[in-house]
Amino acid sequence: MKNKFYLLLLMASLIGISVSCSDNDFLDETATTDLTTEVIFSDSTYTTGFLTEIYREIGFDTDPGRFSERGIVTVRHGGLQTACDEAEFQATSKITTDMLFATGSVNSVVVDEDTWNKPYENIRRVNVFLENVDSSPLSESKRTVFKAEARFLRAWYYFILVKHYGGVPLIGDVVYKNGDEIKTERNTFEECINYILTECDTAARDLPLKPLGRDYGRVGIGSCKGLKSRVLLYAASPLFNGGAEAPEGFPKELIAYPAYDKNRWRLAKQAAEEVITLNTYSLFVDHEAFGDYLTYYQGSFPDASLYGRGEGFFWTFQSTDNNGTIDGPAAREMIVEQQVQKSQYRESLFNPPSRGGSGGGFVYQDLVDAFPMVNGKAISDPTSGYDEQNPYLYRDPRLFYSICYDQHYLMNAGTVTRVNTYLKEDGTPYDQDGVYSGTPTGYYICKTQHFFAAAANYFIAPPQSRPQIRYAEILLNYAEAANEWEGPTPEIYEALKAIRERAGIFEGDDGLYGLKADMTQDEMREAIRTERRIELAFEGHRFFDVRRWMIAPETESKMMTGMEIRLTGGQKRYSRFNVRQHVWRPAMYYWPIPNKEISKSTDLIQNPYY
Repeated sequence: MKNKFYLLLLMASLIGISVSCSDNDFLDETATTDLTTEVIFSDSTYTTGFLTEIYREIGFDTDPGRFSERGIVTVRHGGLQTACDEAEFQATSKITTDMLFATGSVNSVVVDEDTWNKPYENIRRVNVFLENVDSSPLSESKRTVFKAEARFLRAWYYFILVKHYGGVPLIGDVVYKNGDEIKTERNTFEECINYILTECDTAARDLPLKPLGRDYGRVGIGSCKGLKSRVLLYAASPLFNGGAEAPEGFPKELIAYPAYDKNRWRLAKQAAEEVITLNTYSLFVDHEAFGDYLTYYQGSFPDASLYGRGEGFFWTFQSTDNNGTIDGPAAREMIVEQQVQKSQYRESLFNPPSRGGSGGGFVYQDLVDAFPMVNGKAISDPTSGYDEQNPYLYRDPRLFYSICYDQHYLMNAGTVTRVNTYLKEDGTPYDQDGVYSGTPTGYYICKTQHFFAAAANYFIAPPQSRPQIRYAEILLNYAEAANEWEGPTPEIYEALKAIRERAGIFEGDDGLYGLKADMTQDEMREAIRTERRIELAFEGHRFFDVRRWMIAPETESKMMTGMEIRLTGGQKRYSRFNVRQHVWRPAMYYWPIPNKEISKSTDLIQNPYY
């Protein structure tokens, strides 16, 4: 059975090389199907297309529609956002992996298998490429760069495996053929981390700093260093840094370092600093464009004059067609990006029913509450100015970019109109988008969704590329690692202030953008975690963050809530209500290895408690 599985992977590598195309980017390469290895590597165009194919699934794990109904892969629902405390999953009679995690019922028989299969399929493609590329007619310099790209991609897919499962089988450069004895024994967590870091370092030696022009979107030195920053941050975190739980007799070294070492935080700090000191990336700020938008649609905020600044990156990323080229204004923040065709994919997931959406997740009130006021103060602060009966007034502009709430503006039938989630005085929804009908929480997701497109408007296909690593994450990686290594420093404050300034939060008289002065290490830790939660919302981080911080037993075992808005005496009244009790089990720090893999490999050890 193992041989049959890997033979299928070989077929996928050699036959399935159709390539997505987008406007003027490196994915727009000529490729064909039904080719043999000999043909592929005897033609430079086909060889390039084979490598390009390995890029295609670089963001599959953070795909907002990653989970389908079991057995019906064409029916997409949520992603990691609906498998954690960010958003409610779409109710269905079918089993979906996000539902399994939210309800604490995940197991090795019904969990999605692509989490295991797709990385290994692409790792095998890399190995086929490296084994054959020297026979291709590509120039020597191009082969050198392409081999470095392939090594990075192999490291990337291995880390997807590691953050889900811990240590996994490392197969090196081997290309297994029918009849070969295949290695299925898991390597230790430490061996996997070291392998990934070495691959990044090796790849970086032969890559440009940041590919430009038509090659924008391919990986460079910055991509290697960005991945190292993420890997070392995870490795230093409580779960992996000696904290993993396992029953007696389980080889803990498979899922974590057996013992804590504070020095791992220093390494993570240095890795983030290496990206920062490249002086290649920066936070993209476009306050003028955001201000112009608010002036035109003043109803989106009660007093647009208070929002002369704003979230430049996602405004530009969502609302322009040129984010996918080096000339795109958001490109300066992009370190690793998944480039895909223009379509209405995210709109079809996130739009309210009135715009043709199908339920890629409904935001919980708990996440809405995490966004501060525009003065940077938490809504729990009595001096913040928060009004429970006008809860979206004067909030952090990132709330507007991330979450669609009552009276939010979105395109509909060619016109920008309000979304109505409130109930009329008789308790019935104003329209199909209302709470309890269109949304079970009172909210929809709108982050990375094009503001001037709708799923129901088939004539507009907006950009669908997604950031995989962006500079804001690196600043947050630095802040977290530095705080754990040495406690609060002025440099940590500067990193957080830069992110908050770009978001449009007011500087304040003390210049701290709402941050508390002279924080303790514990206070700074909470500030960093909150900033990470809101800045990186719905980008695939939260699911893993609460696990590596080992706070999931609190965040993933609580009653999640929503917001009901009801007209009463001509006035809207806001009240929170219970949506779903999330259930946590210690097993869920990691994913279960699919039962099919365990049953055919006697030396492949399942993760603890499954």
